[in-house]
Amino acid sequence: MSDIFGKAAESWTVSEDGMTISFTMKEGREFASGNPITAEDAVFSLVRAVKLNKSPAFIIGQLGLTAENADANIVQTGPMTFDFIMDKPYSPSLVLYCLTATVASVVDKTLAMEHEADGDFGYEWLKTNYAGSGPFMISDWRPNEAVILQRNPNYSGDAPAMERVVYRHIPETSTQRLLLEKGDIDIARNLTAEDISALEDNEDVKIESGAKGSLYYLGMNQKSEYLSVPEVRQAMKYLIDYDTIANTIMAGKVKVHQGFLPEGFLGAYNENPFSLDVEKAKALLAEAGLEEGFKVTMDTRNTPEITAMAQAMQQSMAQAGIELELIPGDGKQTLTKYRARNHDIYIGRWGPDFQDPHTNASTFAYNPDNADDAASKPLAWRNAWDIPELSAATDAAMVEADADARAEMYIEAQKSVMETGPFVIYAQEIEVMGERANVEGVVVGPSFNDNNFAHVTK
Repeated sequence: MSDIFGKAAESWTVSEDGMTISFTMKEGREFASGNPITAEDAVFSLVRAVKLNKSPAFIIGQLGLTAENADANIVQTGPMTFDFIMDKPYSPSLVLYCLTATVASVVDKTLAMEHEADGDFGYEWLKTNYAGSGPFMISDWRPNEAVILQRNPNYSGDAPAMERVVYRHIPETSTQRLLLEKGDIDIARNLTAEDISALEDNEDVKIESGAKGSLYYLGMNQKSEYLSVPEVRQAMKYLIDYDTIANTIMAGKVKVHQGFLPEGFLGAYNENPFSLDVEKAKALLAEAGLEEGFKVTMDTRNTPEITAMAQAMQQSMAQAGIELELIPGDGKQTLTKYRARNHDIYIGRWGPDFQDPHTNASTFAYNPDNADDAASKPLAWRNAWDIPELSAATDAAMVEADADARAEMYIEAQKSVMETGPFVIYAQEIEVMGERANVEGVVVGPSFNDNNFAHVTK
């Protein structure tokens, strides 16, 4: 919690019963429009997010807020103060991390409501326009082509050095690399391992990288005759060539990481107990009476990097007698099958929705109802892993007020998933950007939308 600081909020206090957090907004700040930022805007923005109920609204909704109670539970108490009232005494660190998510950003109420249509809180207008207070504001949005950001003259922090930032939509990574080499773009964000290798000797280009929150993992369906056997689950964790995937196939775009919380999160367990050990895997399979091996399938997105990782796993598993059949498909095909629990093994990538450890614990270590028609369908459910005790522990961590004690609870949960779970978590994403040599000041943030260009110079 000591790492959390306010941008729009000056301070906050937690009530004695732990169910209300009272916020005080910073004085003298303005939106890009020139309108002052007040508690009224903060309350409007949070209530708006809950009532619109678009996909990220659950980040706030999980704290007991609904469209019906939002007006009563997010309450302005003064020109620059408001209360945020929850249904349980959730961990303050959980609540504050949820309020750092994009969905909780403060929107200019006056400007948004000037463009309201049919009670949408300005939603349609805001798809391509701006009502925020950041260092840049949107001046032009052309879907599938470009977004042009202009320096915000009313920004309360240090003014950006750059007057304008242009995001271009360039789907082909090879085209990005070519434009970067020619100097037609300054930053390329979607380079493949092959592209990065080709740029290493180019004096006009440098490589910038930073750890992201996304994890690569295998999900093993516990409805499977073979994968439901505890020794088989553990054997699979010794049949991944972690180092080759990280350093050769992905060429530095991931690092080996085996806990369900990414490095950098509260309570992350950064020990990596598993490595490629075919003999140990064979011994575990023999304990399960499967010394002759078995055959399973793996649903694999047909992208070059996922395919290459899957093929490497196919080869290492074969050394222990496991015949792994790869079933390629596009993202929608493989995900639909996975969500229906119709897979054997699924190779996937999971990104956290917000910066609190509950975001991953609530999917890898939580399955309150393992029925096929369950209302809640986290990753543990998708893999038919019935874990009432671990689910209860995840619920308990959500309301633990002491951050250190809470971190220990998540460490224990990760160890439990490593020892008994149906997941082989094998890598954490590293975002690698190619930049022109004269570009400085890029900050690679932990989430997909956290990269910061406010202090860039060239």
